Order: sequence, then C-alpha cells, then structure tokens
Amino acid sequence: MAMKEGDDDVVVVMVPFPAQGHLNPLLDLSRVVSSYNLPIYYACYSDKIKQVKRRVYGWDPVTIPNLHFKEFSNSPPYHDHDHDQNESNFVLPVLDEALMLREPVGAFLLEVAKRTRRMVVIYDALMACVVQSIVSIQNAEAYCFNPSSAFFVCSIFWEAALKRLHLPAFVGRFAGRLLLPNGYEFPSDPLPSRESTFMLEFLDFIGMQYRHNNFSSGNLYVTCKVVEGPYLDVLAKFNRLLRRGNKQWAVGPLYPVATINDDDQNNINRHECLKWLDKQEPNSVILVSFGTTSCLSTEQIKELAIGLERSQQKFIWVVRDASLREDEQVQLPQGYEERVEGRGIVVREWAPQLDILGHSAMGGFLSHCGWNSVLESIAMGVPLATWPMLFDHPRNAVVVTKVLKIGITVKDWERRDELITFTTIETSLRKLMESLEGKEARKRVIELSERVRQYMMDGGDLKMEMNSFIAHITRS
Repeated sequence: MAMKEGDDDVVVVMVPFPAQGHLNPLLDLSRVVSSYNLPIYYACYSDKIKQVKRRVYGWDPVTIPNLHFKEFSNSPPYHDHDHDQNESNFVLPVLDEALMLREPVGAFLLEVAKRTRRMVVIYDALMACVVQSIVSIQNAEAYCFNPSSAFFVCSIFWEAALKRLHLPAFVGRFAGRLLLPNGYEFPSDPLPSRESTFMLEFLDFIGMQYRHNNFSSGNLYVTCKVVEGPYLDVLAKFNRLLRRGNKQWAVGPLYPVATINDDDQNNINRHECLKWLDKQEPNSVILVSFGTTSCLSTEQIKELAIGLERSQQKFIWVVRDASLREDEQVQLPQGYEERVEGRGIVVREWAPQLDILGHSAMGGFLSHCGWNSVLESIAMGVPLATWPMLFDHPRNAVVVTKVLKIGITVKDWERRDELITFTTIETSLRKLMESLEGKEARKRVIELSERVRQYMMDGGDLKMEMNSFIAHITRS
C-alpha cells in the first residue's frame, strides 16, 4: 500500500526473522500496536507473510485497516529432494534468507522515512544486520524485539560477563545468586551450553547480529513480570551497563487470550480436533507437538508412538517434520491410527495450538519448549512435559522444570543424542497426568495462569507497559 506525503506523524515498521516461531510474535505485536491507531508495516518475504497469516491465532489481519504488509519476492527454496533428518539442512538456509533481506528492507525503510515525522523500526534480535542502514536515517528509531525468554537472554549476558572477567563457573553461580532479587537464581546445575544447543554457523550468525546491534533505542521482551520479573530486572541492569538501549518493555503474552472459548461448539469452522476435545473429560488429554523446526528420527517416532499408545493417556499428536516437503508425511507404525482410534488422534497439518491448549479437556503438553509454546501453556494453565530440541529450548526447559516448576522432564538435554525409549515416554506421561509431582505442577501452572491472565486484562499491568511504549515512540 503506497503512502502519501505527510500522511502520518509516526509509522511503525516490523522486521521479523523469517522463521515461524519469530514471525508470529511480531505479527501479534503488530495487532496490539495498531490498536493505538498507528500505521504498521510488516515486512518480509511474500510466502512467509502468507504462512503467518494462515496460522494467526484469534484474530484476522485483514480486518485491521492500519496494518499493512510489505511483501518481498518469495524466499528461495531450500529443501533438497535427497534430504536427511539433519536440522542444519533446513535451519541454516534461513540464515541466508534473513541476510538477503538487507537490501530490500533498507530500500523500504528509506521510502517510509521520507513520508513521516518519525519512523519506528521494531526488528527481531536476529535481524540487526538487516536493518543496520537505519543509522543513516535521521528520523528513525529502532527497538530490538527479543522473542526468547528473559531467562535465556539473561543467562547469555551473564555467561559473557563471566567470560570477560575470567571468573570460574562456581564463582559465577555464587555471583548469580547475589545478582538476582526476590529469591530467584540460576539453577545450581550447569546450564546447557550454547555450543551444544546451537550449530556453529548459527552461533556465528548470532555474534554478527550482536556486533551490529549498537543502534537500538530500547528492548522489547515477549514475557511478563509475573513470569520472569527478576530476570527482566537483571536485563535492565545489563542493558544500562552495556549501553545497548537503556529502555525496555515486557510486552507478552501477545496473543488475544480472551478470544479462546471452548464453549463455542456450534462454530462449523472449528478444527476437527477441537470437536473431538468437546467429547473428552476435563484435564484428560495430552497435546504432543514439537514446533515447526524440529525433526525426529524414524526410530524415535516409532518409540514415541508406542509410548503414547502404552501410556493409556488420551492425546492429540501434531505429527510434522521440518525436514519433509509439503507433499511428504511422517510414517507412523502400520495400523497405528486405527489402534488408538477413540483415545488419540493424529493431526498431520497445522493445528490451532492456542485453541487446543485453551480447551478444558487439556491436561498436559509434551513440548519442545519453544518460548511461544511455553507462554501459551502458562497462560492456559497446562503443565508441560519437556523434550527440548535446539536453540533456546533446553534453557527454556530449565525455566519450566527448575525455576517455575510447572512441568516434568521427558528428555534431559544431557541425553540429547540418545534414543528415548517407549518405556521412558510411557512413564513420563503417566507421571505428568497421574502422579503427585504432576498434580503439583498442574496446581502451580494454574495459579500462575490466573496471575498472567490478570496481568493481561484490560487496564492491567500489560496495558500499562504497552501504554508506556506507545507514549515513548509517539512523544513530541
């Protein structure tokens, strides 16, 4: 959509990292910011925009008149026909996709800047390189959007500080206890190392973004003080010391929780799995989903299938594999879906995860621990069984099991290269749904959910946080 000279006093441009777990939060933030009658431009590849529109939760981007999409030509295909189940085959090409946006995004920012008093660019933390031309635009401000947990970001900063000071690990853990207020601390056990959770090429890419991220006027975090208040306090200290934007706002959760309503059983557009959930008892079903960037070996899929079947728990299994093309399907054991009929259902396409978690029949979530999934589970009061895959997942699993204590461990990161047998899976799911430990985790997450929903209510602290951010970017 073309802009006219002098149309708007302040224009906001969103620049997401082109991966599903990053596309969604910035689109949800676009909805929130647009409610303040500010024009929003969401800029990414055309195919990524179509994808994120299809998977949006609880609202329709088409219905928001001041939300516009700047679509660049489709991202280059990167699925190789003779692929193997190696995450690098489909993760690393996304890094190249991101860097290829630098020129078109830079040109678009120059175009927008000419037509407004102030251009506000909100960019994913993994896109600092892409928007670095903003330093030459006089009427532009940039804000770094962090879609990971505050715990994860805080731990990375803290490790970097310890390394720079040449402090040993045990001193670091002690100092961490002194640094964190309100009884919070980093767990005494060593955290999963970045070298084990990120591929070397991805670590290099992150380092490149960090080196270029010297123009930010502030930071946005997809979390809330109710869940991660002490870690947000520490991040504020770090950012002041490092002079990397001395302002910050906690703007999560971002999705419209109030729209989730499992009583709307007459809606013909509801997903089939929601209609199946309507027939189940409260707190009786486990959701099994590992996100959009995960893959399991054929052997591991078989063990998971058997473990689910033998656990005798009801389940919805979203069976997808990031290493497969759209026309390919994950192969389950022969006759599996027929054997579990009535007790479990297999969903092979995208599923409305937030709607599923918000249904009263949900009793647990076997998850890879992507931060979006963790926050959704917290907001909906569903305890987790953790099975981290890559990236920030292992440290998010620490948040779930050791900090908030709202879930149990299925796959410990130390066993990341091992095949998790069906007996382990069966035992873990029974523990989540039937044991005292599982019941205590459920009680804690329900209590936390109530506090988060109060935080998100109109007039609550989240609204005050957003009001503060909007007042800042629209100041005279």
